[in-house]
Amino acid sequence: MRIRTVLITLGLLSLFYHPARCQTDANELYARARSFIQSGDYSNAILVLNRAVQLAPENAQYRKQLAFSYYLNRNLTEAEKVIKEVLNSEAADVQTYQIAGNIYTAKGDVKGAEKNFKRGLKKFPESGVLYNELGLIYFNERKYTDALENWTTGIRVAPNYSSNYYNAARTYYYSKDKIWAILYGETFICLERFTTRTAEIKKLLLDSYKELFSSGTALEPALPGMGKSGQPSAGQPDFRQAVVNALTKGSGIVVTRGVTPQTLVMLRTRFVLDWSNFYKLMYPYALFDYQQKLLRAGLFEAYNEWLFGPADNLSQYKTWVTQHQGLMDRLIQFLNNSPLQPQKGQFYHEGKIIFEPKSLPQ
Repeated sequence: MRIRTVLITLGLLSLFYHPARCQTDANELYARARSFIQSGDYSNAILVLNRAVQLAPENAQYRKQLAFSYYLNRNLTEAEKVIKEVLNSEAADVQTYQIAGNIYTAKGDVKGAEKNFKRGLKKFPESGVLYNELGLIYFNERKYTDALENWTTGIRVAPNYSSNYYNAARTYYYSKDKIWAILYGETFICLERFTTRTAEIKKLLLDSYKELFSSGTALEPALPGMGKSGQPSAGQPDFRQAVVNALTKGSGIVVTRGVTPQTLVMLRTRFVLDWSNFYKLMYPYALFDYQQKLLRAGLFEAYNEWLFGPADNLSQYKTWVTQHQGLMDRLIQFLNNSPLQPQKGQFYHEGKIIFEPKSLPQ
């Protein structure tokens, strides 16, 4: 009789506990927690995620989100405790190391954050995310060359991840070398087209062109540089100098009329044509191919207005858009349907990075 009673009890319990049902319940809890996080209610997110972890303890995603919620709620001790459980498991992924690094940084453990990101990069050597995070650590320590080396490495191994371009462009803007600020800035804008960071880099891009020509850098004789092997290339300019050479050919227009969206479209049209004729085979580069594609589609003028107009004169830009609405609609459709896709193997920022900040914000 006792055996029969136990069996009946177990049978009843099985109605309430079923692995698949528990997983479904946990997924619903996870979705609810995400809603709490989005609304800024981190305490309730923590409450719900703890229950999800109880129902599905093997699910690393729930634990990561729980650690992140503790981090957002400034309970860094619990955040570190939870994320370490994932870090020490086979389930540790790029996001795990990213969350852990943010927790260490918030605790003031900069060395711990640095060690964490380096550990993550050993496991995920092509993670643009982790190179970006490690670069930020070095930047905040004012180790600008180390920061740039990480961001440019991130660009090399993960060319479609936008944040490395963003940080590299912002940092190079405060150096004497505006070429890299221009190249990385425009690439970033094409990858991340409609955010607050986009507006920031559009202004930086326009200012970089102004400073490039006002400083006379683009009008100087060819500079020695490093080729892809890290040594000066015999008989030909390196990539950076090739860009300067192609820009120089059309520089008369901006020297006499100033740097405006209108003069830049003429300068850059000449650049695209010269690059295609003289350097394209030597240095394939997705950004310049993209510019050529826009030129052939009859959208290059609109693209340059979109790039430089808002930062130059917002009122005039809005007027231009109103007068060319059909053309702008075509451009936005093009940007959405045919986005820039930087390619691996088209990285020419080789050799020792030379960085001379003139007025980096402290």
